[in-house]
Amino acid sequence: MLSSACLRLARSRAPSVALNRLAGLPSTLTVGVTVVGRRTLAAAAAAAHAPPSATLTPIPDIPPASVYDKIIKITIIDPSGARRSIPALVGQSLYTACTMNNIDLGPASIGAPQQRINSSTWTEPLYGEGATSGFDHVILQSDNIGVMAAEPPHSNEIAMLEAYWDDDELVEGSSRLASMVMINKEMDGMVVYVPDRLCDDIP
Repeated sequence: MLSSACLRLARSRAPSVALNRLAGLPSTLTVGVTVVGRRTLAAAAAAAHAPPSATLTPIPDIPPASVYDKIIKITIIDPSGARRSIPALVGQSLYTACTMNNIDLGPASIGAPQQRINSSTWTEPLYGEGATSGFDHVILQSDNIGVMAAEPPHSNEIAMLEAYWDDDELVEGSSRLASMVMINKEMDGMVVYVPDRLCDDIP
């Protein structure tokens, strides 16, 4: 049986709907009343009248990053016509990739890069000396997407090629120094021809 004090408490704490239900109960029924704060009742009422939540799109499973994502394959053709497929790491030079796979290209055109193309609107000057020799001449596959996307040769690289090699040995747009060519992802499957080496062991 509800006492008058309990009824007053319920009337002050509960919403009108709950009071109407309590008033309709028979007087002989014993009812347990749980006193709930106004904030809790307001939150429950808001949740009951809230629109259904949007369906969440599940996040697809993304495989973890792997070093194999940065490795491409390049085909090297030596002066005899023999072909060899080697792995190359994106970001390293073509000369380094060949050296790591025991392909001798002669002395490297060692020199810090003169500049770096970071975007179509930003070329960062690095003030390096660039190519310092022209022994490591290679001929790249001209129609490869990666070759077309690579940074074009600088003036001193062209000067070294012309100083070390005859005109009939150079292929316009394809002749490069291997140490000046940086590997990019689009070079996957590229074919590189290695011409006869220059003599570099004269004392």
